[in-house]
Amino acid sequence: MDFNFLNQKDQTDKGKKNPKKGGFSGNILSAVLFFMLITALYLVVAGDGKVISEVAISDLAKSVSAGEVKNILVEGDKLTITYQNDEVKTAKKEVGSALSQTLFNYGVTKESFAKTEIQIKNESGFGFWLINILPFLLPIIFILIFFWYLSRQVKGAGMQAFTFGQSKARITDPNDKNNRVTFKDVAGCKEAKEELKEIVDFLKSPKKFLDIGARIPKGVILTGAPGTGKTLLARAVAGEAGVPFFHLSGSEFVEMFVGVGASRVRDLFKMAKKAAPAIIFVDEIDAIGRTRGGGFGGGNDEREQTLNQILVEMDGFEPNDKVIVMAATNRPDVLDPALIRPGRFDRKVLLDLPDRADREAILKIHAVKKPLAEDINLKLIAERTPGFSGADLYSLMNEGAILAARENRKKVFQFDLIRAIEKVMLGPERKSHLLSKKEKEITAYHEAGHAIVASVLPHADPVHKVSIIARGNAGGYTLKLPLEERRLQSKKEFIDDIAMSLGGYVAEQMMFGDITTGPSSDLSVATNIARAMVTRWGMSDVIGPIALVDSPGQRQYGDPAEKEFSETVSTKVDAEVSRIINDGLKTAEKVLNEHKKAFTAIALKLVEVETLEQEEYEKILTAHGILLKKKEVIAPPEGTV
Repeated sequence: MDFNFLNQKDQTDKGKKNPKKGGFSGNILSAVLFFMLITALYLVVAGDGKVISEVAISDLAKSVSAGEVKNILVEGDKLTITYQNDEVKTAKKEVGSALSQTLFNYGVTKESFAKTEIQIKNESGFGFWLINILPFLLPIIFILIFFWYLSRQVKGAGMQAFTFGQSKARITDPNDKNNRVTFKDVAGCKEAKEELKEIVDFLKSPKKFLDIGARIPKGVILTGAPGTGKTLLARAVAGEAGVPFFHLSGSEFVEMFVGVGASRVRDLFKMAKKAAPAIIFVDEIDAIGRTRGGGFGGGNDEREQTLNQILVEMDGFEPNDKVIVMAATNRPDVLDPALIRPGRFDRKVLLDLPDRADREAILKIHAVKKPLAEDINLKLIAERTPGFSGADLYSLMNEGAILAARENRKKVFQFDLIRAIEKVMLGPERKSHLLSKKEKEITAYHEAGHAIVASVLPHADPVHKVSIIARGNAGGYTLKLPLEERRLQSKKEFIDDIAMSLGGYVAEQMMFGDITTGPSSDLSVATNIARAMVTRWGMSDVIGPIALVDSPGQRQYGDPAEKEFSETVSTKVDAEVSRIINDGLKTAEKVLNEHKKAFTAIALKLVEVETLEQEEYEKILTAHGILLKKKEVIAPPEGTV
């Protein structure tokens, strides 16, 4: 299976928070348990937990007369009686009458009464009031705790009952040096930074623009492939200008309740105006800014209301508001025309994938806090990573450091970064994926077929590495890289790429007389290229220079289905695709037959060592008379220096 950088798709990184454990029933149970705990504490405060029997006042009078009572504690109308045998009982006297008078009425003599110790406790103090008031407070406390748990549960479920309309924007303080980003922290993107310097100048000194009658753009939209640094560049603008940075995602506006998104938009702009000069940055604005109405994906009232409120807020800006709205998206084709018209997001800044020089600069930034060995050559790494985004390069440097740490080394070496490139592209090595002897031979000849065809055909990229070690979904891979950076690809290059993709298929059929499932991805790549040549790029003599389908991602929501041509044309397209594939098969078969010795030598070497680096691979090619591809040096015109 070969790997072509030019067809590499960028990866995005997003992540989600784990949901909270427990639910409403769990919180109710906790509230009940808490209430039971408070009740138990009350019982402890109210008494010592012992069961005390109560006696009649007449029986108490008899015990006093008999000299059986040691002590009587009087607490209002409550009597606590301690007998000579230390037994404790309670009794109640008449309210408003003295204990002595009550006992005298029951026949107790003054002599007997005098032998009994009488203690009177005043009905006052904190304990008294707590014991008497707590029974009334407990239900109120329980109700309050219940509602507290309920509101907590509601908020935790994402409903946010008390903060529906408040903005969720994260604010970066310009004085926070730890989180401040400037243009120095953003490598590459030269043209984009030049476009955005005007925004920085306006935020720093708006007077010179206003004096001359110039109006700075109200909105700037950053477009580009995922991982090209759109968010980082927006933060750098705020850092350069030294203004507050309000950052949130487009999806954070929309909730299940109608009107919440519009309310959050109003709150966001209100906050930004108070903090002016400031920058509002909406990431992934296509979540709310898609074309309104019609077709699948449209008709969401809440999303459309949110979008309408954004349009209104941007129209309401005065020239002296000093608030710039920035947004980022990798789907500018689906945005509503009203959003990107002049007066709103009227400036579009495109961020391309970095070229070789930019990749080297990005690698240097990510290498600042990493201890690099003396053999590190970032220029070589930049040359080996065409098609990598800024996020891919960050991941590459991080994976290199992880590999070094895993092997208990204190520095990152060049071979760590080389291995990291393949890991980022294809995934980790599957060392547990052991091949049988037969499968190993098939894979070796398969990859050798790719490599030889790529090395012989003049318009195919040169091979840098061949391996039969499984990575990701690939049982083996052939790594080929262009000799120089290119933005365009010719018809001849596509034809050679198709033949190279089919090299493994032809090799299996030639050497084993059978075909495995190994070439499945190769066939898919070749077919897609051939169909795109016919239907998109006008590279077919039969169909002619006609674009039968749009580029991927260019179709608007609600537009007709992709197929917009007749069955007759469809038949011609299928026939032309089949012809291109068959021509590629013939080309691959011809190359492998003509260079069968080199083809066999590479396959046998792969069976032996499993991996061939560029230097060793090219030695085999040279030994069999295959010329190596070199970068063409174009001489300057005569008469120029």
